[in-house]
Amino acid sequence: MDNRIIVIGRDELPQSLSLGRDEHLAMTFVVLPGVSCDLSLTVSLDAPGASLDLAGLFLCLGSEKVSINVNVRHNSGYCTSRQLFKGLAAGSARAAFDGLIYVAPGAGKTKAAQECHSLLLSADAVVEARPQLEIYADDVECSHGATTGYLNPQERFYMQSRGIPEAEARTLQMISFLSEVAQRLPEELKQQVYDSLA
Repeated sequence: MDNRIIVIGRDELPQSLSLGRDEHLAMTFVVLPGVSCDLSLTVSLDAPGASLDLAGLFLCLGSEKVSINVNVRHNSGYCTSRQLFKGLAAGSARAAFDGLIYVAPGAGKTKAAQECHSLLLSADAVVEARPQLEIYADDVECSHGATTGYLNPQERFYMQSRGIPEAEARTLQMISFLSEVAQRLPEELKQQVYDSLA
């Protein structure tokens, strides 16, 4: 399954997609530092066997304003979807994630998961995450969750006690946090993401 890469501000993110019988879509989008945007994506799984693997990365390191709205609609049974979003917010950046998993009546045997995790790197940065489930069918496996936190000072202290300078330790913490999504990117883009954290 190919992984479609979309860099916001350079590539166009479609507003809506529909997946038919046994169709598979893997997509990863990236919001690089300096980009403010309002993203909206709806993906409909319309026939048995359709599957979605969606991931996103947002890096708001200054005064960016980023809004991400994702609506995954399970209109048929026997479909799967997985969503994973990771983000960093620093300076006075504002980021918001609104995600919905909708399971239509009769769409049994649905498997769907949605996660959004973010780190705040300054006291003035804000990230709001609102994952939602709307389920009208029985016999489904659905989950959603969101976390927002700070870099772990104990991890950083441990690295510093092993001779790693504080700034480098912070960068390593951020790289580790983002890696699950960043590993989906081509090497050049992944390096661009990591370089922006230094």
